[in-house]
Amino acid sequence: MPAPVSARELDLRVRLDRIYTAHPEYGVRRMVLALGEEQRVVNPKCVRRLLREMGLEAVYPKPRTTVSGPPAGRFPYLLRGLAIERPHQVWAADITYIALPGGWAYLLAVMDWWSRYVLAWGLSATRDTLLAAHVWRAALARAGRAPEIMNTDQGAEFSSQEWIEGVQQSGAQVSQDGRGRALDNVMVERLWRTVKWDHLYLHDYASLPAVRHGLDEFFPYYNERRWHQGLGNRTPHELVFGTPKQRTVGAGAGR
Repeated sequence: MPAPVSARELDLRVRLDRIYTAHPEYGVRRMVLALGEEQRVVNPKCVRRLLREMGLEAVYPKPRTTVSGPPAGRFPYLLRGLAIERPHQVWAADITYIALPGGWAYLLAVMDWWSRYVLAWGLSATRDTLLAAHVWRAALARAGRAPEIMNTDQGAEFSSQEWIEGVQQSGAQVSQDGRGRALDNVMVERLWRTVKWDHLYLHDYASLPAVRHGLDEFFPYYNERRWHQGLGNRTPHELVFGTPKQRTVGAGAGR
């Protein structure tokens, strides 16, 4: 389990997570103002530290007047101008923070960009490269193939030698987002908003096993029974497999 933290810090993490999910464009200054509206007086240094530890970064475009050469392990963003027209053309992966009483956890998912189908996901009390490698292998097993392009951000999980080698050895091309770009991995950002607002925030789980059990039921609902407006009110399953999954009356995100 995650190491215990003070009640005040956990409360701040919970609020920052929810504010960020609603307003991913907020930087440190706006986060401080948003907390102030809730009568939480927090200095910018503390907010900056917590956001960094949680892996949250504002997604508005940032000015870059000087661009250095790419460091070792950095890969170009391959989706700019690319028409994504079929399943398994592009997969995307990302990791997000989940607040728990006394600590926190991290959720990582791999999804098919075109259909929004979540191929695999994993949950861990620690943020490390083992989680990413496990979810990647599970996605390959589920799909029975690799994508043409695997897109991620530049986080440590996706810049590790184990991740890069695993993607390249599968035959997929590695694509990485540019820092501070709002739309580079937009499909997974939308997934996180759905997971949190449609499920996690409604249940307020008290433990890692409880979160895992809830998500075991939510992701099949998301793939097979949740209509997506962006998919013409179809489900990801329908897009990938050509036929809708049979519905069970009363089944849904609320368990």
